[in-house]
Amino acid sequence: MSTEHDIWQWQKPGTAWYGVGIYHVTLTVTSRQPVLGTLDIPDNDPKQARVEWSDLGKQVLGHLLDLPKRRPEIRIVSYCLMPDHLHAIWHVIKPMPTSILSVVRGFWQGEKKIGRAYSMSIAPHSMRENEHTQNGHTENEYTENEYTENEHTADPLFHEMPFVRPLSRKGQLNTMVHYLMLNPQRLATKRLMPGFFRVQEGIEIAGRMYCGIGNAALLQAAKYAPVHVRRTMIEEAMHGDDKRLRAYMNSCVLAARQGAVMASPFISDKEKEVMVVLLAEGHPIIYIADNGFRDYYKPSDGLFDSVAAGRVLILSPWEYDAGKKHVTREECVAMNQMAEEICNYVHSPELNSGKTNIPL
Repeated sequence: MSTEHDIWQWQKPGTAWYGVGIYHVTLTVTSRQPVLGTLDIPDNDPKQARVEWSDLGKQVLGHLLDLPKRRPEIRIVSYCLMPDHLHAIWHVIKPMPTSILSVVRGFWQGEKKIGRAYSMSIAPHSMRENEHTQNGHTENEYTENEYTENEHTADPLFHEMPFVRPLSRKGQLNTMVHYLMLNPQRLATKRLMPGFFRVQEGIEIAGRMYCGIGNAALLQAAKYAPVHVRRTMIEEAMHGDDKRLRAYMNSCVLAARQGAVMASPFISDKEKEVMVVLLAEGHPIIYIADNGFRDYYKPSDGLFDSVAAGRVLILSPWEYDAGKKHVTREECVAMNQMAEEICNYVHSPELNSGKTNIPL
């Protein structure tokens, strides 16, 4: 009979997770310094991209792969070492006497020691001498969990606690493994065509300011159409009458085939189905996002290749919020209104009146 800690569970705010579970752990180098390896792109083909690990990268990765020796409750399912960060998927196969965040913190301390040794090896000789003693203690007197950065040390390589994300929904594990495998290819794509992956600011449409990722030239198209599956269509389909829903979804695809750029936040499942078809057929879309763009933003799996090909523009009027988890009803309504505005205003007389500012 299982106990309450035999399954992973959310804890109260301020505490950690306990029990069996799968976690995505990301360790990032301070200031994104590419010291863990170099990206090699044979023949400028992103699909052939690979990361050549540096000696430091090999040490960092070795410490990760040794984790099950120190914590037999944990298995490393998958990993990807990039020039400036390390992704790993951890599987906690049985309850531990401590929380997963405590284990991650201990792992982090070990990686910090590796990073500190590297920093000291390339630091000026005088700095290394100053660091030989700290308040009367020699370096090797400090344990992994007791180590703290000293003010005279070179900038720490792993200043921030690793990001930890539980994978609890069906399909998340396979999606994340696929994401890790494609990391080198996506970094290569971004480097070979940086324009589409650079955040563009100050895009003004109908008096509303956006930031964007992707091909801003899509705002110069000849015609546009929104994708907005109404709730009434869904309700009718749930009661056995899906004619109006099917007709509308088909009309969206037909409009795209006839040259319209389709604009939408693509929120509902049916709207997402339309987007899948549009992307599969290579039609351009304008995607309204419910959050802004963090540093080193990468579009999701379904959008990445289409962004690289210049067929997608992602717009958001909001600044990035790291704590955002869910989209609200009010935001859904607002984003659908934005899609309507884009379709109605981009080629209206207001284009040249100062109310619409579209980058060329």
